[in-house]
Amino acid sequence: MLKRIKTVGYRYAILTNYFYPLSKALGFTIGIDSMASNKNQHYVPQCYLRRFSSAESGAAISLFNLDREKLIENAPIKNQCSKGYFYGDDLVIEKDLQPIEGEYSAVINQIIEPGYKLSEEHKIFLKRFWLLQNMRTDAASKRSVEMSDEMGVVAGIDPSVYRQELKDAVIQSMKIFYEHIDMVDDLKVCLIKNKTNNEFITSDDPAVLSNKWHILKKSSSGLSFGLGSAGNIILLPLTPNILCLGYDGDVYSVRHNNGWVDVKDKSDIRSLNEHQFLNCRANIYTHKSNIENELISDYAKIVSRKPILRHNITYSVLDRVDNGFKRYKVIDKKEAGDHNKALMHCQMIYPKPSLWPKQIGWRNKGFVFSNGSGVGYIRRSRIGTMTGEKFRKMRA
Repeated sequence: MLKRIKTVGYRYAILTNYFYPLSKALGFTIGIDSMASNKNQHYVPQCYLRRFSSAESGAAISLFNLDREKLIENAPIKNQCSKGYFYGDDLVIEKDLQPIEGEYSAVINQIIEPGYKLSEEHKIFLKRFWLLQNMRTDAASKRSVEMSDEMGVVAGIDPSVYRQELKDAVIQSMKIFYEHIDMVDDLKVCLIKNKTNNEFITSDDPAVLSNKWHILKKSSSGLSFGLGSAGNIILLPLTPNILCLGYDGDVYSVRHNNGWVDVKDKSDIRSLNEHQFLNCRANIYTHKSNIENELISDYAKIVSRKPILRHNITYSVLDRVDNGFKRYKVIDKKEAGDHNKALMHCQMIYPKPSLWPKQIGWRNKGFVFSNGSGVGYIRRSRIGTMTGEKFRKMRA
């Protein structure tokens, strides 16, 4: 038993260096072998959804299904955002997630206390929890499978020979999380305090990645953005009245007091809630039980902005060679025929919200980095991880 605890503790120390402190991993009060072996595994944890519970017991929540445009009251939280053996029937990942989720509950308990000031440790935890939640959902894994399937079709690969399964996508996502756990550590972070009577909603894919600068900047047209991009914004509602906001401090400026930003304008809350509508797969979750018409109205205003597909694949074939340089021409794969040399480029598609909260302002003399390649614009913290042409600083 002691040997296994040390192994788990060592894993957390290497993976996170904070995310689950080594001292706690070694001195766990719950024995690893005694953890409940649960077939019903959640990709949005119950401890997260309970903060939006519509019942004092924390056992139920109000669910708004986008396809049916119907609000279901008192939906059992234990049945939400879960699948049988989602992380595998060996329970390794499921057990690794339990202490992290326990730590999340403890952090939120502190955040909701009167007079709380956002600490540096909690900033790191919240950003890493956002990254974990962003990568662990059913929606994220399905996007990966859909993209893989389409690339296989474009490349002419027989699906009977190779096809990525959902469980493989889940494991791959968790592997990427473990290997790149510090990917968003450089972002600034603060807490939005909702002072209106319009509460924050959440969803089955609540950890949102967006990029105001990239979406509004004409020079970024034709490019996409990823976790290391300049101008990134990360969003995660924590309770109906608190939302975690992360942002690229080299591009944006957000005025706060001890980590808190008070928001009193309902339009700002609606703009933040819009991201949940745009990002979710199927269901919105809310604390309230009497707002079906309001949710229907809000969704109708932005549904046209919700992408049908979250990726685009471009197919190019070798057109000619000029002075030793190969030039490729973009064509429709259906018209391509047989080619000895071809390129495929897969680009993520992100929703474009109709408005942004005014609290996310522009930094005076903000900047990004670029080397003029298809990598696009990146944050300065990511320069050391890139190869190729030298990156240069540019005005945002």
